[in-house]
Order: sequence, then structure tokens, then C-alpha cells
Amino acid sequence: MQKFTDYKFADEVLESRFLEMAKQNYECAVIVNKDNIIGICGMWFCTRHYSGRSVELDHVYIDDSYQNEGLGSRFLQWIYDYVTQKGCDTVELNTYVQNNKSHKFYYNQGFNILGYHFLKKL
Repeated sequence: MQKFTDYKFADEVLESRFLEMAKQNYECAVIVNKDNIIGICGMWFCTRHYSGRSVELDHVYIDDSYQNEGLGSRFLQWIYDYVTQKGCDTVELNTYVQNNKSHKFYYNQGFNILGYHFLKKL
């Protein structure tokens, strides 16, 4: 079975998608150290019937050389404060099944697993 992470996209495809995403309640937060991006997180804003005004975090990333220093926790706290000011009641995210390190991190942040995320390529 092919994993979603196995897919590669041309730069033109990604650029087109990012431009479209910017029109769909999508924002992006970054952590910069000098001129280097060392952390990034996309945020999809929406209202869901089961959770109210919500933000879904997308592709949360902290550079490996900055992990285990509390930066991820501080980044999420900044995100929680930001999205609360925007009226969000909940934060959601997906993480790959095999990414056990992220599971432990998100459990420690107070997240709970509610289900599975399914994807079908058309």
C-alpha cells in the first residue's frame, strides 16, 4: 500500500495549491531564527458541527536540531493564544500512524485520539 508521504509534487503544483489555499481560510505561522525558518504550522479555520469554531493544524514542523528544547510546546501555546483570539473553541490535527514521536508529544499537549483520517486519491 502506498503511503501519502510517498507522493512527490512539482514546485509548480505546490505553488498553485498554496495560492489556492490562501483563499480558503488558511493561515501559516512560522518560527524564524536569524534568516532560517526552524518551525512552521499551517492552520485551517472552519466551523464543525461537533466542535464549533475550530482550527485544524496542518504540517506542524520543528527542525530536528531544535527539538527537545521546549520550542514545540511554546509554539503551540502561541498558536492556542492566537486562535483563541480569533474565536476558536477547539484545535484539531492529523498525524501519520507511524509517527510515534509526534503521538507522544500531542498526548503531552492534551490531545486525544477521536478516530481515523481516511484519504482516497481520485
